[in-house]
Amino acid sequence: MELNLKGRSVLITGSSRGIGLAIARGFAAEGCNLRLAARDPERLKQVAGEIGTAHGVKVDIFPLDLSRYEAVVELGAACGDMDILVNNAGGIPRGTLMEVDAATWRRAWDLKVFGYIDLTRIILAKMCERRSGTIVNVIGAAGERADPNYVAGCVGNAALNMFVQCIGGETVRHGVRVCAVNPGPIMSERFMQGMLWRAEKRFGDKNRWPEILEKDLPIKRAGTVDEVANTVVFLASDRASYISGAAIRIDAGLLSTLKTTQE
Repeated sequence: MELNLKGRSVLITGSSRGIGLAIARGFAAEGCNLRLAARDPERLKQVAGEIGTAHGVKVDIFPLDLSRYEAVVELGAACGDMDILVNNAGGIPRGTLMEVDAATWRRAWDLKVFGYIDLTRIILAKMCERRSGTIVNVIGAAGERADPNYVAGCVGNAALNMFVQCIGGETVRHGVRVCAVNPGPIMSERFMQGMLWRAEKRFGDKNRWPEILEKDLPIKRAGTVDEVANTVVFLASDRASYISGAAIRIDAGLLSTLKTTQE
């Protein structure tokens, strides 16, 4: 399917590893020029070189800590001409209310929740002036299901889902779409950290994490970062021109299975 993305410019945060890196590669394969933001400058340089060589596209890097509002403003000022923004930076730690202290909770939300909101505000204003653009937020399926062992993440993701709903129906009046994806279990470095944490908590042995996939997941495997990237690239394209204010869940039916089990 031709997505008509060639030559468009894309800003992707959290793009040096995992889902963000897969998204960067996906857009580059479509002929898009990239601006990549993440904390690690050396890793960004490596990624930019690999992607530029493989796909012949322009790749600019922005080594910034987007938990700092000043860095968000700097990035927004440098990338106001983007056709597409993908908010992906940030990972909120697992834990119960008593296990995640106030400072940890705030640091995590400064990057993922407020980082998304603040960068969207800056880039969206410029997109609306041009009457064109698309914003895709990579949020997480935890925002659709209560989990007391991931309280900060569930609440943060739920807030971002509502954020997309609140603005996505209004921005289309100005020629801009805002939507989201909610990945479930996706195999990545961060996912593995969570699996080890869960296995230790459930079994007292972190090495038993494969048992959780076998027991808990409908198709007995986690998703891949490319499966998420494919959806993000599609949503950013004109092929998804009637989608705004909505989040696409990517979890192989896990949430539906959990709901059925509970009924």
